[in-house]
Amino acid sequence: MSDLFEEPEASPSNAPEYTVSELSGAVKRVIEGEFGLVRVRGEISRVSRPASGHFYFDLKDDRASIAAIIWKGQASKLKIRPEEGIEVVATGRMTTFPGQSKYQLVIDDIAPAGVGALMLMLEKRRAALAAEGLFDEGHKQPLPYLPDVIGVITSPSGAVIRDILHRLRDRFPSTVVIWPVAVQGEKCGSEVAAAIRGFNALAVGGPVPRPDLIIVARGGGSIEDLWGFNEEIVVRAAAASVIPLISAVGHETDTTLLDHAADRRAPTPTAAAEMAVPVRMELLAWADDSQARLMRAVAQATGLRRQRLRDLARALPRPETLLASARQRYDLWADRLPAALRNAASRKRTAFSGLAALIRADILTRFIGLARRGLGDRFDRLSPALARAATDKARDLGKLAGRLHPEILSRDQHKRSRDLADLGQRLTNAGRTQVAHWRLRLDATERLRQTLGYQQTLQRGYAVVRGDGRVVQSRAEADHAAALEIQFHDGRLAVAAKAAPRKGAKAPPDQGSLF
Repeated sequence: MSDLFEEPEASPSNAPEYTVSELSGAVKRVIEGEFGLVRVRGEISRVSRPASGHFYFDLKDDRASIAAIIWKGQASKLKIRPEEGIEVVATGRMTTFPGQSKYQLVIDDIAPAGVGALMLMLEKRRAALAAEGLFDEGHKQPLPYLPDVIGVITSPSGAVIRDILHRLRDRFPSTVVIWPVAVQGEKCGSEVAAAIRGFNALAVGGPVPRPDLIIVARGGGSIEDLWGFNEEIVVRAAAASVIPLISAVGHETDTTLLDHAADRRAPTPTAAAEMAVPVRMELLAWADDSQARLMRAVAQATGLRRQRLRDLARALPRPETLLASARQRYDLWADRLPAALRNAASRKRTAFSGLAALIRADILTRFIGLARRGLGDRFDRLSPALARAATDKARDLGKLAGRLHPEILSRDQHKRSRDLADLGQRLTNAGRTQVAHWRLRLDATERLRQTLGYQQTLQRGYAVVRGDGRVVQSRAEADHAAALEIQFHDGRLAVAAKAAPRKGAKAPPDQGSLF
């Protein structure tokens, strides 16, 4: 009889037992087998990239979310980087992560979900950078008119660099420093930004010349191909560049964020080369024209001033004319002075005669005698004084006349002498320059003559054979020559020619040559 309180034995089950690892592995094989290659469309969110270099993010729509991962080796091959909020089409395979009991998408390739999504992302980035002032016109620098060194950032193996070098060589040959970069793919943005910063970091006068102008160039392509030039790191490097920068990415219809940050945008790489330098022949023509205009202006100004000086010289009166009025006044006063003195003496004498009746004869006699002697003394002193004054005035006028005319003539002669000396010096310098130029041409012609002359050929082991005073050019001429002469580089050697055989005589047998 069984115990009522004894627990009954558990009934056996047909379901197999799994460990956690076995069940996780089975789920992993099922998912990877069913979804070996899938394409998923969704919006990127929660993007992270730790130090390992892998990308971790979520793909979501309005109802679900899938964890996604891009390994470091595959991330370097992608055309675009995952960014928050853009809609993409991801290609990869489904797998599981047993450590967290979740499934995830391992992505091999990622592309925007149409051009609209990519343009939306580009517009958002452009608005954010513009809000920081990186595209302001006030920050843009003028391009140097004639740069000595031009730095070109592009692929060294493409047709772009050949077009730029060809255009620069045609317009104005300049020193070009090429910084090779990748112009497409994951490395494009970082290498272009590093190249811009590297050119700006070069020291003036260092082993590598510092550019006066930078050109970032690439040929045309799709928006995905040009995406590296829309990277934020490239835009910031271009905006911070101290050296003026020209963006020549794509064709005329292509636009990148680098175009907004650069100091100047060129529609094509060839157009960038045309913006960088002027045409050398046009500059030479302008310089020649300016020189000719300057010479004409100087000659015209000199002629006008010379004519003005002659006109002013003709307008000046002669010294004789200046002194004529003063001389005439002097002569008039000299003629009137004796009569005036006599008239004054007569008037005084008349006045004294009226007073004589009031004065006694003896007093009057003494007074008249004293007055007559005083008047005579004054007259005697006045006449020499007048003569000396007239003489001094004439001498002063003569000195003034002698000084006035020579000073005018001296200034004119000094100006003409200086002009003549300047023209003589210029003529002497021009003659010396022309003689030096002719001497250089003569020296070059002499060196060419010596190089092409037969004397140089003789020094290399050749010889000139003359027969009967003429140069022998064939064996037949040598056989008929009465005497031969051989000229070496260090002298001449006379050789007796063999006598011509008589008519009908047999020619001696040919004995050959020892050489």
